Amino acid sequence: MKRSLVIIPTYNEADNVLKIIPEVLAQDEGFHVLVVDDNSPDGTANLVKEMQKSNSRIHLLERPSKRGLGTAYVAGFKYALSHEFDFAFEMDADFSHDPKSLLTLLAKTEECDLVIGSRYISGVNVVNWPMRRLILSYAANMYTRFVTGLPVRDATAGFKCYRRAVLESLDLDAITSNGYSFQIETNFMAWKKGFRVCEVPIVFVDRRAGVSKMSKHIVYEAAWMVWRLKFRHFFSKGSR
Repeated sequence: MKRSLVIIPTYNEADNVLKIIPEVLAQDEGFHVLVVDDNSPDGTANLVKEMQKSNSRIHLLERPSKRGLGTAYVAGFKYALSHEFDFAFEMDADFSHDPKSLLTLLAKTEECDLVIGSRYISGVNVVNWPMRRLILSYAANMYTRFVTGLPVRDATAGFKCYRRAVLESLDLDAITSNGYSFQIETNFMAWKKGFRVCEVPIVFVDRRAGVSKMSKHIVYEAAWMVWRLKFRHFFSKGSR
């Protein structure tokens, strides 16, 4: 049986973690969950520890402070590689990503190496977002395609499935971004290495509980990241 690790970063997700983990594990016997918790004051990690007592498919990485989305996923990728998982997923804790779509992403790996659960590949499939945030997200993805040439409509999506070979090829310690630009950077790196990057349509629903982690810093980081990727690739070609 192929083994998949669903990586879920958390910071104050006690309202969601007790519900999301069972739903993920119910999708397939080969699914495991890794919660990467940044010392949540609301006791998220303690709830996960209680769940671990009755289910060996639940894993936990505790970090001493809030270190950001990108570093959480890098830690999760390293865990997936060291524990011999065949696939690694990125997923939010807040039910904005439907656990039932995990199997859709996994099935697409039969023909792709990196599969993105896309909000924009078949129209705009976003529920309960304010119009300002929707326009910002859509425009950011158009901007990313224009600057980098990355053939992805939803480059900032955080619902993804990687084949093990993709993670093995990436220099995880060289990844510099830490917000949503982390998604752009990893997509770009996989694409430039010749891996097949595909999108499947999903419906994105704004969080049921908890507080959004979006900030102005995250937006600015993503805006600069696309130019950094473009110039990094340009100069690496010129040095050959």
